[in-house]
Amino acid sequence: MRPTLDSDLLRTFVAIAEAGNFTRAAEQAGRTQSAVSMQMKKLEELVGDSLFERGSRGVALTRRGGELIVNARRIVALLDETAASMAAAPLGGPVRIGIPEEYGHAILSRALGAFSKRHPKVEVTVRYAHSWAQVAALAAGELDLAVVFEWQDLAGGEVLMHDPTVWVTSNLHHMHEEQPLPIALYNRAGWCKDFAIKSLEQRGLAYRVAYTSDTNGGLKLAVTSGLAIAPISRSNIPADCRELTAADGFGDIDASNVVMHRNPNASGEAIDGMQEAIREAFVNRQVQPAAS
Repeated sequence: MRPTLDSDLLRTFVAIAEAGNFTRAAEQAGRTQSAVSMQMKKLEELVGDSLFERGSRGVALTRRGGELIVNARRIVALLDETAASMAAAPLGGPVRIGIPEEYGHAILSRALGAFSKRHPKVEVTVRYAHSWAQVAALAAGELDLAVVFEWQDLAGGEVLMHDPTVWVTSNLHHMHEEQPLPIALYNRAGWCKDFAIKSLEQRGLAYRVAYTSDTNGGLKLAVTSGLAIAPISRSNIPADCRELTAADGFGDIDASNVVMHRNPNASGEAIDGMQEAIREAFVNRQVQPAAS
């Protein structure tokens, strides 16, 4: 017979995996450490294998635990979404969102997925644009919520995460070893001149502009195809690429914060709900910590 996995056991398993420690997981769940240990012993008996390796700094997932954690997170998330959708009355009305392209898949898809299941009657409009354009649209009353990059002094709003922009190179093409450096930049001059180019000039690095693009996707393409290195947010570094660090003679380009602003004239439960969904998506993001 196949084992019947209790959702409460899976929830505790996920809590331990994310905390890296039985004690912290027990505190978060409001249980004793012995109760949590007993739950994991029962789950390991059901699975037929050990799920954690214990070390001096806490616990780490075994191979079997790594296989289970993916589905366990999905099950727990689905249970939470179902409970929330049953508890909340469906909302209706329009919500207009502005967000950087970088967070379209990793963040907004998560927020919209959870939100649309609870509130299928809400009409959502999304605008992908650079931060200055989003701020202008918010001020003009064209957006209800705007997620933007802020590089210097915070101008209000809610900080969702810290996501500095860094120089990124391909592990396959090693374009950072070329002289002068072939670089890819955004078409707009302000940010590139004040931050990206300035970071190279401060370090005395000779460069040539090999590629320009209006989108973050274009900069990623330049890096992965071996045309240039490019300024990309740390959370958006493509596969088979890496950040160029101080050891390579580089450093952070800016100290970006990702900030959510709300139109002061925008009101309604649908906007409230979407604001909370975006906030939760950033909190629960499974990405590591680009500029727009």
